[in-house]
Amino acid sequence: MAIQPIAAVGREDGEEQQQSSLLAQSLKKQEESRISLTEMIRDAKEKADAQREKFKLAKTSPRYGDAPLEAYARLSRARTPAQAGSAAGYARRRIVQLEAARRSDPDHADQIKAAVGQLRKAVSRAGRKKLELTREQLSRARQKRMAQENKRREEQRIKQELRRSQAMRAVRESGYFRETDIANRFANQLTATKMELRAQAEQLGVSATKSVDAAVQEYSAAVETAAAVTAPVSMPQVDVQA
Repeated sequence: MAIQPIAAVGREDGEEQQQSSLLAQSLKKQEESRISLTEMIRDAKEKADAQREKFKLAKTSPRYGDAPLEAYARLSRARTPAQAGSAAGYARRRIVQLEAARRSDPDHADQIKAAVGQLRKAVSRAGRKKLELTREQLSRARQKRMAQENKRREEQRIKQELRRSQAMRAVRESGYFRETDIANRFANQLTATKMELRAQAEQLGVSATKSVDAAVQEYSAAVETAAAVTAPVSMPQVDVQA
């Protein structure tokens, strides 16, 4: 008769251990679930912060490529030598401003370099257009004189040469915008790639910055080569003799 209480106690101990085990497993699962949820929340927050910074960077990124586009727009609108000279003056002022910006904004040095290069071309092209417009003014005066002297054939020849010169210049000036757009896109791509490489290096804790810089330089050389290959070829000129 004394054996039965001992068996009952053994069963109670077994049930208590089983319940403790189930409770421990339940607590473990709850803890794992809590950790998993915490990690998910942290990952979501990090992604949101990264996306916010990305949009902030895109929103505040300076548009250095707009300067040469504006210079070429002024040059395209120029109808007199004085207006062409004014477009050249604008380009020179922007070159000075961008050279100063290059020292204070090294992260966008490639974009600034591309803009300055196009602005220097704009100054040279404005000088050429100034000469062309001066020749055209002389040609119009000569055309008017031929009309007064009833020299119709010579008048028509001068008129045709003027139209051809203006048409060729319009085609050439439209090429300036395409060339600038290509230069801007390559510079933007190069800047974005450099920033991405540096960000990846920082995230991975890479201390060998020389290898990163070497990769950036290699990519820069490839981009510049591609830009040179895809640059539009200058249109031939038709000189109008005064």
